[in-house]
Amino acid sequence: MRILLYLAVIVLANVVTAKFAPLHLGVFIIPYGSFLIGATFILRDLVQNKYGKKKTYMFIFTALALSAISSYLLGDTLWIVFASAVSFAISETTDTEIYSRLKLPMNIRILYSGVVGGILDSAVFVVIGLSPLGAGFIPWEAVWMAILGQVIIKVSMQFVGVGLLQLATIKNKEQLA
Repeated sequence: MRILLYLAVIVLANVVTAKFAPLHLGVFIIPYGSFLIGATFILRDLVQNKYGKKKTYMFIFTALALSAISSYLLGDTLWIVFASAVSFAISETTDTEIYSRLKLPMNIRILYSGVVGGILDSAVFVVIGLSPLGAGFIPWEAVWMAILGQVIIKVSMQFVGVGLLQLATIKNKEQLA
């Protein structure tokens, strides 16, 4: 079930991003899919808990292929498809490696690895996909606003997700007692 949820959220993030114009919150530019991408890092960590790092890389590759295919089928430019694939590969790999190497409680590992993954995903995607270097949807002056807007949402989602996991853990312990 974890794997299906992980894969479904990635595809859903592409659909939401393709179908709705970005949210302009003050100076920040935030694709609505950013809310879901923040959750994918948590879901990937949960997949890794159950299946291990080696199998998780197989699921990441599957998710990357589904993401690229769905992005292309939704009409995204090749720059966006490429940027999405590159940022996904970098951020998910980094998240996996940080999560694997930290010797801390699970919630802290999820938080640290997801924050770094979210920052990398945002920066790489915006620079390669949206800036004048890529599709040219935003000028260089707006790149920092797009990156920071996505980072704020993705990092916020990490905190919300970790908080929910912590509450679920407490509830499970109470039920067992």
